[in-house]
Amino acid sequence: METSPDRPPSPSTPTGPPPDIPVAARPPTRTPVGNGGRGSAGHGAGRRRPGRRRRDPARHALRTPPVLAAVAGSPEEPTRRRTTLAALGVVAAASAAALVAGLLSWAPAPGEPARALTAAEAERLAATRVTNFRDVRAGVRVTIGTGAARTDLVGWIDWARPLAYLDVGGPGAGADRGLVQATPSVVVLRPDPAAVPTPASPPLVPPTDRWRLRDLPAGRPLAGALAVLFGLSADRAEPADPLRHGAGRWVGRETLAGEPVDVLQAPLPRPTAAADPTARPPAPPAAGDGDPRWWVDGDSRLHRWEGRLPGGQPAAVELERNDRPTIWPVDALGGRPGLPRALTDTEAERLARLPARLRAQPGAAVSVAVPLGTAANLRGSGWLSWSGGVAYLSVAELDTLGRRTLLRRDPDGFARAEVPVGPGAGATGAANGPPLPPPAEAGWRTGARPLDDLDLLIDAALRADTAPARPAAAVRLRTDRVAGRVVDVVELRVQGQRLRYWLDRTGLPRRLELRTRAGAWAQLDLTPAPVPAGIVPLRPGPPTATAPAARAGTVGRR
Repeated sequence: METSPDRPPSPSTPTGPPPDIPVAARPPTRTPVGNGGRGSAGHGAGRRRPGRRRRDPARHALRTPPVLAAVAGSPEEPTRRRTTLAALGVVAAASAAALVAGLLSWAPAPGEPARALTAAEAERLAATRVTNFRDVRAGVRVTIGTGAARTDLVGWIDWARPLAYLDVGGPGAGADRGLVQATPSVVVLRPDPAAVPTPASPPLVPPTDRWRLRDLPAGRPLAGALAVLFGLSADRAEPADPLRHGAGRWVGRETLAGEPVDVLQAPLPRPTAAADPTARPPAPPAAGDGDPRWWVDGDSRLHRWEGRLPGGQPAAVELERNDRPTIWPVDALGGRPGLPRALTDTEAERLARLPARLRAQPGAAVSVAVPLGTAANLRGSGWLSWSGGVAYLSVAELDTLGRRTLLRRDPDGFARAEVPVGPGAGATGAANGPPLPPPAEAGWRTGARPLDDLDLLIDAALRADTAPARPAAAVRLRTDRVAGRVVDVVELRVQGQRLRYWLDRTGLPRRLELRTRAGAWAQLDLTPAPVPAGIVPLRPGPPTATAPAARAGTVGRR
């Protein structure tokens, strides 16, 4: 029986699957349905109804891939699948291990030996430190030493302030374990011996307690790491000619975090004293294997630095250039940053009335926190009278209990005396305040000039009622809080000193800050209060000579 070329074969016609279709993939035979549906014998079975597409059983059978159809329903299918996945996992693991091993044992590829820097490479390396300065901040991860002596630092560096804020950990951290904030001249630590060995990013808002000024010896790993971090920045580019003529060399090329970088070798520039401009500069030393390596991208951005610290320990610095929050310094380093601006008319008038307001006050109870020199952490309390021109305090070193120093400032000058501390008394507080009346037999040492930054701070507080306030030269730094009061922090220079007045909205000072000669900030907090009747000017006789070169940190450490 012939079939119309545009009509599908009748369901009753025996047809087999196409030759390339496996038997197992044969589609099931369609069963005719009644009610005049397609395939109904009574209504033109096999006719193509207008608007409908012809359905080809062979074409639908090809939707199932022959290989999968051949094994469909096979009991061996799960086993084969597990075997295939296991083999793929082994291959992936081997590939990853080979990649990591290659990165850890990096060496220049054969045919790329170390060579002199090109002019472009020398220019990029010379501009690397100034690029850091212009980028302002970056996250840092520092590894010092190896094995049980390893020290790890995690945190941030702000090259513009400059300021570093780090968490110190690792098995070799020792007494440095905890938080550290540092400038190139001042280091304050918050020791935490119970901290976990692995460091983490410090809290963005630093704790306010237990900070100690520290003097780090030059060979200490933390001191060397801080010197390197601050040394990675400069406000101007280095000369490129010495790098191109032997002081630097190219040693390889890598990819860090998807960024192609050149590995360059050159010493870390050190600050030098101003030289004679007419003198001929010495020839730069040739770069060698012992020089640090710099991972620098095409925009002169540093991503990694490896070298040795001044103490000889190997160190690696990794910069995370996208991790750059604003660092909040602790009080000893200046406190929370703000947006400096000129004073408004109201603020300027408030500052101009300051001397008159102080002369109308009966006095104030005061407390001091003074980071003196590079290692003394002084705390004290007492009273101050502007009308009498007298200040009287008891001060002690936080880490040297058992001794304290009495300080007086009156119209005749300065006086100091050493007195013992009672049992159980700390460095501050009512139990350790200055005795009343001032003991005349304490062996007072007097002098007409201030000895250290503590004397300068007390002297500046007493002179605030007479010093001319110049609002035009003042800068408002920020709004802050002290003793539960909202204050405006105003900075100005008085007789060559940088002072900050914390003025409440009535115009009274709640804190006075002085920038010390070491670069820290000393605080004197004031609470308006009557001055005890026993505070009177001492008359011990003519002033005796005091050592003009008294070392910083004398108070509380005698």
